[in-house]
Amino acid sequence: MADPIVEVETTIDADPMTVWSAMTNRQSPMFIGATMESDWTPGSRYTLHGDWNGTAFTDYGEIETAEPGRELSFTHWSKTEEAPESYNAVRVRIAPEGNGSRVTLAQFGRGKTQPVDDKTRAEFRKNWAMMLDGLKRAAEAK
Repeated sequence: MADPIVEVETTIDADPMTVWSAMTNRQSPMFIGATMESDWTPGSRYTLHGDWNGTAFTDYGEIETAEPGRELSFTHWSKTEEAPESYNAVRVRIAPEGNGSRVTLAQFGRGKTQPVDDKTRAEFRKNWAMMLDGLKRAAEAK
């Protein structure tokens, strides 16, 4: 993959398989308030339904890698079931660290990508950090 548009990370006081279990839950804490319809098999499609700031949404994509306790990567786009000319890929890596885990999330551009300005990059970083915080709370509560 090319260089990420953004990358965020956190440490979670839970082992990698507990983090994986929380992350791949149908009501994944990473996608706050949303339901993920997926079998988590590489090559399979997924649908994500939810509400963001009072607006209902449906997002789509394909699972690229699914290595329990280690890595999940998927493509991601909105509004249409078919991939548009420009969309995103997300990679989440989980690594043991002490008695817990280090989770690193990177977002990449795919297709006919356009340059991303600093304001947009900051917004992506803020949103992904918030999602990792949700994952952290859920995994540590198990």
